[in-house]
Amino acid sequence: MDNSLRRLDLNLLVTLDALLSEHHVTRAAARLHLSQPAVSVQLARLREVFEDPLLLPGPRGMRPTARADELREPLRQALESLAQAVAPASPFDPAHASRTWRIAASDYGESTIVLPALAGLRSAAPGTRLAIFELTPSALAREVEQGRIDLAFHIAEEAPTDLHQRSVFTERYVLASRVGHPKLKRRPTLAQFCKLDHVIVSPDGGGFLGATDTALADRGMSRNVALSVPHFLFLVSVLANTDFVAMVPSRLVRENKALQVVEPPLELPGFEMLMLWHKRVHRDPAHRWLREHVARSVQA
Repeated sequence: MDNSLRRLDLNLLVTLDALLSEHHVTRAAARLHLSQPAVSVQLARLREVFEDPLLLPGPRGMRPTARADELREPLRQALESLAQAVAPASPFDPAHASRTWRIAASDYGESTIVLPALAGLRSAAPGTRLAIFELTPSALAREVEQGRIDLAFHIAEEAPTDLHQRSVFTERYVLASRVGHPKLKRRPTLAQFCKLDHVIVSPDGGGFLGATDTALADRGMSRNVALSVPHFLFLVSVLANTDFVAMVPSRLVRENKALQVVEPPLELPGFEMLMLWHKRVHRDPAHRWLREHVARSVQA
């Protein structure tokens, strides 16, 4: 940083701006709500910093030096820019906004949170854009902190604790299959449940165990998990076109007419979905509007 800037403070520059506008110490003091001696002391300090008299006595006040004339407009622009930078954030107007939001979500989060919010988002903020990124839990905190992600949706159990959080909904598990599945005409017994062909979602790939299997193991039982897939949306297609069954979050299948839902013969703990964001955007009006819009859309 230039040594002259190190020797200045903002109050001196505000005083100089007033002096260059008023050409009079007393009037500048009144404008700044300071005493005339205080402004005189600051003027002396400014003369020392700029190594120039800046203002000289004249017949009706004071006359600016050539150096002062050079400073007038750049100083005015700099102070106006600074005032704009530190001014309270203006209200967000979605109808005239133009920005891109970056959201991280699993395909489950895309279907149950992002999709319900899309139509209203396009209607309320037509000039904005939305970029959806695949949720990577291990990198989530870093991506949000570095500004690559504005908003993320993830389960509470695995959410980074250093991010701001807001509950979106609480989910429960149901047993789903295609409509007319020959072995799911009614709620199965636990033994019948275990003999069905199950499909499971394994986000990391290739896993054949989940919360259901843990609950069964506590009872000394196991089920037939014959298929492991990486995405919920493919699981839904599998259910609709085969005799596989699956324990799935209820919101994933509740609107799908090709699927039927029955209560499972064992109860599993549900999970909470959270909205996550970094503290740097916590008070940003546009970001706050987006969070409120998403929350309203999911609750509708």
